[in-house]
Amino acid sequence: MEKTWVLIANAARAKCFERHGPDHSLTELIDFVHPHVPLSEKAGKGDLTSAAGKGHGRTAHAGTQFEPHTEAHAKERAIFSRQIADYMNDGVAKQRCSSLVLIATGPMLGELRSRLSGVSEKLVRTSVVSDLTIYVGPELKRRVDSALQLPA
Repeated sequence: MEKTWVLIANAARAKCFERHGPDHSLTELIDFVHPHVPLSEKAGKGDLTSAAGKGHGRTAHAGTQFEPHTEAHAKERAIFSRQIADYMNDGVAKQRCSSLVLIATGPMLGELRSRLSGVSEKLVRTSVVSDLTIYVGPELKRRVDSALQLPA
C-alpha cells in the first residue's frame, strides 16, 4: 500500500500527516512549532540590536561598517525549514513513505524544496501554495482534498 506523507507548513508551524486508504484520512505524524525569540530577549543576552550596541570610544561612530542585509525572518525560516526537511529526508531514506505532498506558504515552500534531498524531491507528487496550518479534523481533510482537487 502506498504511503503518502502530506506536509502542511508556514514559517511558524508545520505538521506532517500520513494519508490512508481510499477515504484519504489523515493521521498526524509530527507537529513542528518554531520557537520565536523576541528581540528584547536577545538584547538582554548581549546581542544589542539598537544604537546602544553600536559605536566605540569617544567618536561613537554608530557602526559605520555595513554588513550585507539579511532579513532576520528569512534566517529563522531557513533554520526551521532545515529541521522539517531533515525529518522528511529521513522518512524517505528509511522508506516510511513512497510519495510526498507539500502544502505551504510561498516562502516556506521554496525553503523546503531547496532543502529536500534528491531522492525526496523525486517523490514530491505535488506542491501547493496555501496556509492550512490553522485547520484541524474534517475541515483540514476537506481543504487538503480541495488543494489536491480530490472529490470530497
